[in-house]
Amino acid sequence: MSAEALETRVARETPEVQAWAQLLRAHSALTRRFSTELLTMHGLTLSGYEVLLHLAHTPDQRLRRVDLAERVLLTPSGITRLLDGLERAGYVRRATSNEDARVSYAVLTDEGYEKLRTAAPEHVGSIREIFGEHFSSDELETLRELLGRLPADPARPECEP
Repeated sequence: MSAEALETRVARETPEVQAWAQLLRAHSALTRRFSTELLTMHGLTLSGYEVLLHLAHTPDQRLRRVDLAERVLLTPSGITRLLDGLERAGYVRRATSNEDARVSYAVLTDEGYEKLRTAAPEHVGSIREIFGEHFSSDELETLRELLGRLPADPARPECEP
């Protein structure tokens, strides 16, 4: 099925399917833009940024690798590849549990915190720019409320960008 035929089919769908399709398109476009900006300006993927953000928001700046994978929606092998790259860059380090050698942690390093501190203002600025261009303050509040009604994954605690 061609992209044009798919668009025509979606246009004939119910409002629920149309809303879902639009949400997917917006997610894809925003993810692509933010990923490109972070990679170009800071050498970080969007997933890498999200890992650093989650680690920075924990009291001891560390999380079990399995918990981190759930939070950033990656498979165990996907989080391993991502953390390997962040570790090579010096942004995270591995640690094992003193109680259970089978448990390993990703720990934010000072370099990782500095990378996040440097990247965050531009990333948040880009978010504000995009959403500010397309929505009024009232619309943003409505959007936040509407999206807040959708089911959220309890394994993914809220984390500000």
